[in-house]
Amino acid sequence: MIQINDHLTPADLSSKLTRFWELSAKKIRLIDAEYDTTKGSPVFTAAGKYTTRGWTEWTQGFQYGSSILQFDATGDSYFLDEGRRQTVQAMAPHVSHIGVHDHGFNNVSTYGNLLRLMREGRIPQQDWEQHFYELALKISGAVQASRWTTIKNGGFIHSFNGPHSLFVDTIRSCRALVVSHSLGHVFQAENDIRINLLDRALQHIKATADYSVFYGEGRDSYDVWGRTAHESVFNTKDGNFRCPNSQQGYTGFSTWTRGLAWAMCGFPEQLEYLNTLPDTELEPFGGREAVEAWMLKAATATCDFYIEYTPTDGVPYWDTGAPFLHLLGDYLDRPADPFNAFEPVDSSAAAIGAQGLLRLGNYLTAKGDHEAGQRYTRAGLTVLNTLLDEPYLSTDPAHQGLLLHSIYHRPNGWDYIPAGSPIPYGESSMWGDYHLRELALYVQRLADPTQPYYTFFNCLPR
Repeated sequence: MIQINDHLTPADLSSKLTRFWELSAKKIRLIDAEYDTTKGSPVFTAAGKYTTRGWTEWTQGFQYGSSILQFDATGDSYFLDEGRRQTVQAMAPHVSHIGVHDHGFNNVSTYGNLLRLMREGRIPQQDWEQHFYELALKISGAVQASRWTTIKNGGFIHSFNGPHSLFVDTIRSCRALVVSHSLGHVFQAENDIRINLLDRALQHIKATADYSVFYGEGRDSYDVWGRTAHESVFNTKDGNFRCPNSQQGYTGFSTWTRGLAWAMCGFPEQLEYLNTLPDTELEPFGGREAVEAWMLKAATATCDFYIEYTPTDGVPYWDTGAPFLHLLGDYLDRPADPFNAFEPVDSSAAAIGAQGLLRLGNYLTAKGDHEAGQRYTRAGLTVLNTLLDEPYLSTDPAHQGLLLHSIYHRPNGWDYIPAGSPIPYGESSMWGDYHLRELALYVQRLADPTQPYYTFFNCLPR
């Protein structure tokens, strides 16, 4: 399990964060200079160069969002100009993209971050620009909500696999729905039926909590507190749950660690968002106490599982049930080894999951549970401390990636495997790079009490 550093504070990482942002700037400029945009969105690196995978273009918002985060952290206007220009030039198709479950990734990372900077006073207030970002976010949330499957006890935003498919990843796209809702938008369907976007977001989050997360309550033979399934499959004829499954993990009965990380991050940030709502808005869903209880249970369970089933330095292997992990011996009792001969690690899961640990820690501390809050906070800082050093931080000036040893799709064999190695290692992903930047910005702000606490919903009116 993770060996939590009980003495680490955000301020302790300040010098590492300064170095990190210097490297990050060089990586963004390198991609701007070298990447051929006619090939599509950059997804992951092969031999140090970003390449693409024509699937759903789900990473383009991370590319341009990275520039916006770089400006946020450093104040370098080059990155604001590029992030804003590229968002206006390239992101409109993502706003109306009805074929994916990734609106929170693409559009909150770009339009949302730009609007947030304006609300925080980091860029000048201009009404036309504000309305442009708001309109994009309003429509994005409604389009995302249109991918809807009704089940016996609610509903969910279905994945690109089809209406039977609930992905654990999609919890982070609920950001698009709640931002749209809080901007005053209503999704109008057939016959002008007005659909409440908060309702759809909470139904989806509840379905994720009920079917994607396990609680050790005897659901099946592999039911362990906090384990997650990548995909939950439903019978769309009668709305019944059928089975867990996995697209990018090893099986539906093991835990794909990046899917776990999406849940770890998604539940706590939605708990934080609930604090912006009046009690009356939550009464139709059982009231604040009930909603917060099931959401906190899922957040706590997933974070606990991560801490227990991750190596001591906080970086997980790509799946907790990967078939050759047993050949590594007592791999949970020592730091992860990205250069081993049997199973790859996934540093992108660490970057995503660490933010979840930190947000859960902050939430619990604010609620008065200081002991638990400090445990999760220090666990998150322990993970980040690992990622800010080699072999995870990319210092090679010719390598376009920032966070090394990220894995995309091990079952499909999409990851680059270096010559002479039996497994992929040493490469980066656009989501890993983005989420490490988001994590670094979050902690940088924690270390500076003059800065506003970083949330996705800082883009909303105050």
